[in-house]
Amino acid sequence: MPPRRRFPSTTSPAVRARYARRRQRRLARVDNDLTDRQWLQILDAWDGCAYCQATGPALQRDCVQPVSRGGRYTIENVVPACASCNASKHNSEVTGWMRRKNLDEGAFLLRHATFLQELRATAAAPDEGGAPTPVDDPG
Repeated sequence: MPPRRRFPSTTSPAVRARYARRRQRRLARVDNDLTDRQWLQILDAWDGCAYCQATGPALQRDCVQPVSRGGRYTIENVVPACASCNASKHNSEVTGWMRRKNLDEGAFLLRHATFLQELRATAAAPDEGGAPTPVDDPG
């Protein structure tokens, strides 16, 4: 049996609306604590799509571990993605998806690990007042 497409061209607006409501309920149950300041920090660190390195103003928030697989919108799980990569990845596991798309999986993993390491080092370093810098989700 061939796999069923999520939204065939004959899908009614009612079915799409029902799917959108289910997604909103699922997102409401998840702890999503990514702030605008953190998103700007992520955009600055990656300087383009985390997967294909495309640049442009239309970068979207993509969860490395999808929400449908237990991921959350947190600074440690979100990377910038171009619309094409974000739509293509959907809810796939990131390394398997990158292999299928012939993208540089090793470079992505190294860059993501480096970003997380720098994030933790920044969070652990005292600020000018001598107190550690707060991090929303130290992980």
